[in-house]
Amino acid sequence: MTTPAHTTEHGVRSVLPVRSRFGAVLRRGLWWSVLSLTGGVERRGRLPRGGCVVVANHSSHADTAALLAALDARHSPAIGAAADYWFDSPWRRRICRRLAAGFPVRRSGGGMDDLLTTADELRAGRAVVLFPEGTRGRDGELGSFHRGALVLAERAGVPVVPVGIGGTDRLLPKHGRLRSALVRVAIGDPLPPAVTPEQARDAVVALHTRTTSEPLRDSSARRRVAAVVTSRWGLPLAFCWEFAEALSWPLMPELLLAAVCVAAPRAAPRMSLGALAGSLAGGLLALQLAASGVQVPAPLTTDRMRAEVQHELALEGASAVRHQPWNGIPFKVYGAEAGRAGTGPAQWLTASATARGARTLTVGLGFAGFGLLMRRHRRQYGRYLVLLGGGFAAGLSLIVHGWA
Repeated sequence: MTTPAHTTEHGVRSVLPVRSRFGAVLRRGLWWSVLSLTGGVERRGRLPRGGCVVVANHSSHADTAALLAALDARHSPAIGAAADYWFDSPWRRRICRRLAAGFPVRRSGGGMDDLLTTADELRAGRAVVLFPEGTRGRDGELGSFHRGALVLAERAGVPVVPVGIGGTDRLLPKHGRLRSALVRVAIGDPLPPAVTPEQARDAVVALHTRTTSEPLRDSSARRRVAAVVTSRWGLPLAFCWEFAEALSWPLMPELLLAAVCVAAPRAAPRMSLGALAGSLAGGLLALQLAASGVQVPAPLTTDRMRAEVQHELALEGASAVRHQPWNGIPFKVYGAEAGRAGTGPAQWLTASATARGARTLTVGLGFAGFGLLMRRHRRQYGRYLVLLGGGFAAGLSLIVHGWA
């Protein structure tokens, strides 16, 4: 099978994809986003200036994604891939070249020639990434290193950079399914081109050990919140909070969801649905109480808010509640005024379920996504709560002042 190639400055046919910093930026953004959603990616260290041969441990197909997400795009990293696997069919070849900047390296003879065609690109400042074990290992154990990567570095006159990757064997095990896991990439100090395979392997082993032994830095506040959210008290908490807010309590539902969905992203769908159920139940009770002439306290609301809701209900009926997510008027004002206006419970429940459902589920899932993206910054959760509380207080003050 032939593979796409281009001519280097010395007229040698190269199997490397054409160097493109823009393409490297896109690939890095793609894989950083993917890994952020599957548990996060954390990098320590940087590549040196100029070309280099990167050697890394290999236990999962996710290793390539981890390296593309962590290595600097200015090096336009190219990944050496097994020709007999990744280039044996057109669709695999396209995926490997376009999404991973992969180039074929033969494992059954001719592999050294494939590597040496990249020497000019290395001298021009590119990074070539190789897995010297030649195949994926098992159980986190590193196999012996082949000499090809080191011969290439010596021939091109560029350093060898050891890299340790941890977490990919949990994220995507060999012959296993994708799971959530934090991925760590530790980039070591450059080694001279004349380094031995044993020295390169020892450096990678030390970096890999570091990625697996360092505990994930976390916040005690986040752990406590997550423990409550994932316990049997989480769902009742969401329901009661929103039930109370729909009747009288001035703390909006987004405040709770912003705190708990960031702390425990996987609980976001359950907490959002619980919050929605509580909001609808509280709103329906507010409607019935107001229709019966019962006045429920409504702190931090104004006469102008009530006048605006009365006007909207007169024009649109129960569907006026669709304005609530955007105008800042609390949901409890709509529930109480709808009851005084004689709105039917079925009409009210249908209209409020549509309006509140869209807002509550969007907010909950949005903050869950933010929590996944910020997983490696969990230790900052306490500061996040302080900023969240301050932002909520400032926003609420502006809304009340605006409707005064």
